[in-house]
Amino acid sequence: MSMPKLHVKTGDTVEVIAGKDKGKRGEILRVIPRENRVIVDGANMVKKHQRPTRQMMQGGIVEQPAPMNASNVLLVCRNCREKSRTGMRILADGRKKRYCKKCDEIVDR
Repeated sequence: MSMPKLHVKTGDTVEVIAGKDKGKRGEILRVIPRENRVIVDGANMVKKHQRPTRQMMQGGIVEQPAPMNASNVLLVCRNCREKSRTGMRILADGRKKRYCKKCDEIVDR
């Protein structure tokens, strides 16, 4: 079984379009394609009880972002600064790049 492709990558700025954090924007910290999930900075925050370790001498309750379904986020275009669906386009030199369906500009670097 091959890994499913997602419409977002690590480092992309996205907007949450469903759930308790709807409307929040943040950067993607991690992508988990096998589970179709992404971790967005500042969204879907959960409290975790952390025991003291060598790195973190002070234990306690820490807040950290939890994975959310990739279908609940949309990419924020670098050019038009709006959330937008993306498509794939093959360039003249044969490379595949994502493009914004609102402003028709290439999104990938």
